[in-house]
Amino acid sequence: MDKEKEQAMARKGRHIGVVIAVTMLLWLAISLFIGPALGLPGRYALLFDFAALAGFIYAGVNIFQLWRMRQDS
Repeated sequence: MDKEKEQAMARKGRHIGVVIAVTMLLWLAISLFIGPALGLPGRYALLFDFAALAGFIYAGVNIFQLWRMRQDS
């Protein structure tokens, strides 16, 4: 069981890392390249900012859950 728990924590950690990296890359790509190239108005930039914020909040909640898992083991 201990090895299974370690694998679950490692899997969760990788998931968190992927979420953070993909969120940041997409947000930068949309904010710096795609949005201006398409001529999107500022309200869409705010929408993408909120979407990125939601992704980071999701990652933060998962980081807290991972921390709690490590405390229990």
